[in-house]
Amino acid sequence: MSQLQIWKQKLKGLVTNNDEILPSNALDAIKHCDPIIFPNIFMLLKILYCLPVSTSTPERSFSGLKIIKTYLRNNMKEDRLNGLVLLSYYRNIIITPNEILNEMAKKPRKIDLVL
Repeated sequence: MSQLQIWKQKLKGLVTNNDEILPSNALDAIKHCDPIIFPNIFMLLKILYCLPVSTSTPERSFSGLKIIKTYLRNNMKEDRLNGLVLLSYYRNIIITPNEILNEMAKKPRKIDLVL
């Protein structure tokens, strides 16, 4: 705990110093960390640096694409397919018909219906 408190004080000192900024990733933090003074912090930063990045979100979107793009929809245009993928991905967001009508009312009509 004492190493962590001293490390926080060192990071606060980096903020007040105009020459340096806070580290934005684990590699930058390792460069600022002295392994002799902060051995536990250095070890944690090495572990953090070596952890793999999760790819579950892109994999989920590709599996959703397989479901959406069936044989019957193979000839659709790319913008429609992108719209269907977005609808599938954000299906938990509830949209009311009034919101859709208000959004469509902002766009001008292609045909003037005034007699």
